[in-house]
Amino acid sequence: MNENRLLVCVISLVVGAGVIFALHLALPPSIAIMVLGPTQSFPLTIQNAEWLAFFFGLGELLVRLRAAESEMSEIGKSYLPEDRSIALQIGQNLEEYYRRVRGSATADSRFLPRLIQRIIRQYQGSRSIDQAHSLLNSSLELFMHEIDLRYSMLRYTAWVIPSLGFIGTVYGIANALRSAAAIDPTKMGENLLARLTTDLGVAFDTTMLALALSMVLVFLIHVIQGREEAALNGIAQYCTENLIIRLYKD
Repeated sequence: MNENRLLVCVISLVVGAGVIFALHLALPPSIAIMVLGPTQSFPLTIQNAEWLAFFFGLGELLVRLRAAESEMSEIGKSYLPEDRSIALQIGQNLEEYYRRVRGSATADSRFLPRLIQRIIRQYQGSRSIDQAHSLLNSSLELFMHEIDLRYSMLRYTAWVIPSLGFIGTVYGIANALRSAAAIDPTKMGENLLARLTTDLGVAFDTTMLALALSMVLVFLIHVIQGREEAALNGIAQYCTENLIIRLYKD
């Protein structure tokens, strides 16, 4: 999984670099300066760093989306009986279902098989339905925390993008003031004002682009994290309906 994640992130950065150069060739100069930075500094601009961070975030989101879809697909593997008339008992069919889950390729990586194994082991040891139900609830809390931890890098990326924008703005303002100070006082006038406003405009463009990219990324983070949490909720309902309420004591 880590290797696939690294590959997706590398591909996303390559795609981001390709998009940057495509925009550089396709956009009019006035718009290219706004979204890609000054031509004389291209491609080493703050705006391009923001674009690369944005595409890195998209790569991370793609990994998370695939994980959410994979978790949801586990429900369709029929680990447990869905016939409401079937009861699960120790020493009979319960052990059979445990072996079925344990033998799956995702037994140690996906939420559903991990949860089923925990509950069956707990019930086999304690013979208490209440304890099995408590284990379900505590495991769901841990899994929810696990999902939240997986988004730490994405949250950092969403923070880095506007931070780069603010750095670009501060640097641009400082550079504009240095340029203004270097102009001969006897030649001050319209040329100074035009140059100063142009430099300041480029400086503020970095923040505007950063806020726009960050807004899109944060929205996608909320959507895809909601997708993962919805998959976990589906898993909880599946285990409740097909395992917990069917446990039967002799």
